[in-house]
Amino acid sequence: MKYDLRFPVIILALLAVGLLTVSTAALAPRVAPGVFNKQLIGVALAAVPIALLWWAGRDRIYRIAPYLYGLALLMQASTFVIGKEVNGQKNWIELGPLQFQPLEILKFAMILMLPVVLRSGYQGIKTYAFALAVFLPAIGLVVIQDFGGALVLAVMFGVIMLAARIPWWHAVLAVLALGVAFPTVLYPKLEPYQQKRLTIFLDPYQDPRGAGYQVIQSTIAVGSGGLQGKGYKEGSQSHNGFLPEAHTDFAFSTWAEEQGLVGGLAVLVLYGMLFWGLAGMAAEAPRLQDQILFAGILGQIGFQVIENVGAALSVLPLTGITLPLISYGLSSLVSTLSTLGLAYVIYRDRHGGMI
Repeated sequence: MKYDLRFPVIILALLAVGLLTVSTAALAPRVAPGVFNKQLIGVALAAVPIALLWWAGRDRIYRIAPYLYGLALLMQASTFVIGKEVNGQKNWIELGPLQFQPLEILKFAMILMLPVVLRSGYQGIKTYAFALAVFLPAIGLVVIQDFGGALVLAVMFGVIMLAARIPWWHAVLAVLALGVAFPTVLYPKLEPYQQKRLTIFLDPYQDPRGAGYQVIQSTIAVGSGGLQGKGYKEGSQSHNGFLPEAHTDFAFSTWAEEQGLVGGLAVLVLYGMLFWGLAGMAAEAPRLQDQILFAGILGQIGFQVIENVGAALSVLPLTGITLPLISYGLSSLVSTLSTLGLAYVIYRDRHGGMI
């Protein structure tokens, strides 16, 4: 079989950007030592699930979806009992030297499970019953502790439902309902610090030493990079400790400060090529089930990129969502690489199998 190598080449290019960004952000005074080596370990660890997916093939992967989804729910629920608190959120599990976020496994499991229950497309009210039976337990466990993670799941779910070909006016009604429910029901129930983070991007200078500090420093870093940037390992905002979370939430700001507008646009072009490749895979998939899966992957990664870059530029709320393949984080890196590996395997097997 002849494989299209453009897709993995784009992924490798984004990985290279991520490793360069983490290596320079590691010089910041508030970044824990060893993050670059851990990121390299994350790349190596991702080879294991990718190899398993490659061996299993499309049909086996879909068959294990219910079991993986159930395990992911149990792991997410366990954070309420044995979860470790990181950055104010008790949504990590620590097993000896291993520390990971069950949310990343849950994202992957939902991307698999929803196409299984929606493989026949829109079939009336039962379509929503099956889909919500998968979605509601997941978001119910996540939203309490991680609002940003819940947003990712919600957007992914919405994109998947559109791919399942629900009537367009159902989607419009859902958007209108959310537009009414969020400010009147959901927003008042958020913690004060969460509310502040969602609105501070509108005017970060109303609280420059508090909630607006991160956004202000991020825009200063991006702007100071100019056209061509300050050069690799020459970023003053991150290296002098002004830019918080330079290796995670604001990895794009770190990169843009050192590589400038040219480097920032190059990263966005790479992401655009990645999304175009995923959309092309979906277009070539003859089965609706596979198309729904590709839509879920596009929804998840696409939203994370838009939200992270938008927050770094102070045009979207700051939700703590990391930049796929670039931000530091073993759980996120392994999950994203596994998800993209899944896409490649499903594309490889698009004309075979019975499911």
